[in-house]
Amino acid sequence: MGCEKYKPTYILIALNVAIYIYTSIISGNAFATSIDVQAQWGQYNLLVFNGWYYQLFTSMFIHASIVHLVGNMLFLLIFGLRGEEMFSLPEFLSIYLVGGLVGNVLSLAFGPDFISVGASGAIFALFGACVIYGRRSVRQSILGALVYAFFLFFINTGEGVNILAHLGGLVFGLLLGYLIATRRKPNEQEPVRHSYSTTMPF
Repeated sequence: MGCEKYKPTYILIALNVAIYIYTSIISGNAFATSIDVQAQWGQYNLLVFNGWYYQLFTSMFIHASIVHLVGNMLFLLIFGLRGEEMFSLPEFLSIYLVGGLVGNVLSLAFGPDFISVGASGAIFALFGACVIYGRRSVRQSILGALVYAFFLFFINTGEGVNILAHLGGLVFGLLLGYLIATRRKPNEQEPVRHSYSTTMPF
């Protein structure tokens, strides 16, 4: 599609890594981001409720630790490059950024004391869009794609995981990917060349 010459996946990865380097420097720790930095630039629901709406966006580029960053960037690389094959640049960015925002807005339901960071909601949106688009574009049943998508969602739940961000991103990605595949003409669609079955440790 229209992403090939822009490679937004590499740009997003570079941006996330650069921001992590900066936050690790101001945190004084190369392996983790301080809670103060997370509260300022991540999504601290109490502050969002008091007008710090920018955190719904900036939190997508803040990571709690180097392990968190590496895990997210690995799967951004996998599903980002796949998404570039399927979607135009505006579609790709809409899926990623709006999907991440939807997940973060949904995370407000956790209440004022909740702090969340990471790109996993946006990555789940890309994952969902790729899975559903691949099935719908070749006019196959989407049931298998939905089962696969939610299976991967459920095995990535656990302590410390923002399940609402994952769920919001995934559902948004599934809906938008389905809509794009439905509206696109058959000669503009590309079949799935391969699939991924690995676990996403977000």
